[in-house]
Amino acid sequence: MSRAASCLRWMRLASPRARTLASHVSPSINPNPYQVFDRNAKRLQKDRSAMRDGGERSRTVDYVRDEVADRMIERLMDIKRKFKTILDVGSGPGHFSKLLDPETTEKVVMLDSSEKLLHRDPDSEFEVQVERIHADEENLLRVVPPNSQEAIVSCLSLHWVNDLPGVLVQIREALQPDGVFLGALFGGDTLFELRTALQLAEVEREGGISPHISPMTDSRDMSNLLGRAGFTLLTVDVDEVKVAYPSMWELMQDLRDMGESNAVIGRRNYIHRDTLAAASAIYKELHGLEDGTVPATFQIIYLIGWKPSPEQPQPLERGSAKKSLKEVL
Repeated sequence: MSRAASCLRWMRLASPRARTLASHVSPSINPNPYQVFDRNAKRLQKDRSAMRDGGERSRTVDYVRDEVADRMIERLMDIKRKFKTILDVGSGPGHFSKLLDPETTEKVVMLDSSEKLLHRDPDSEFEVQVERIHADEENLLRVVPPNSQEAIVSCLSLHWVNDLPGVLVQIREALQPDGVFLGALFGGDTLFELRTALQLAEVEREGGISPHISPMTDSRDMSNLLGRAGFTLLTVDVDEVKVAYPSMWELMQDLRDMGESNAVIGRRNYIHRDTLAAASAIYKELHGLEDGTVPATFQIIYLIGWKPSPEQPQPLERGSAKKSLKEVL
């Protein structure tokens, strides 16, 4: 076990837990961003997930997105404002949009790169007026005019874009002055149990490792990215969703049905069966629970940012305080 623990520590340090800022040195929109993900492969994965068994298998694995959407709605309700229209970027079938009611907004515009997933569920499941746009989230300003949106939300979609700072800039440009952006994306500690099990198994059986779980941004970087993109009044917080599975096999099956399979450019298209068997055993040995199940952790980073406006509250000038903080404390 000491050898396994040593390997585990090394793997956690060496694994691609976060997308570095080196590839995002400018917040301007870059027409040729550094390519990390195969966007066409991701679109096909989402299309296939929506079509399996007429969409029933896709609906069965909505539990993570539905939970995150529910927590996002709570944050939206804290904003005491009614919106005429809300743009849902990377909406999928509408996990977040289905929770909107007429007291919050009159209309939701759902935008997603997967046409099959976008049209998976009928309009009868929504309480507000719905419009759907089939378009790439990375090229938002091609279909959404600048300064046109009161509010933009994104529920678990931005972790698949290549140029995250560029997309944040486009979202800010699409917002009206004093418009709000509310987002949620997977953080770097998502599925750390699966990642370490696969890496340890590959070292043991194949003598090396390859990426099987996508690199994700770190919570510590998101406030900087929002600020560089031009947002003000920032709020960034981190939460976790933990799910118990009978074994690693059920987790991997659900990830495929979610459309969350690996889409890193240069990824391996297969894993040897004996490597997977070893990973399953390692997963259970390192992370297994007393009831025989194995946990999977989904780290969620929640974001709130506002487009600057002269009407927003402004900080007082430095040195204008009339009472010393030392006296107050």
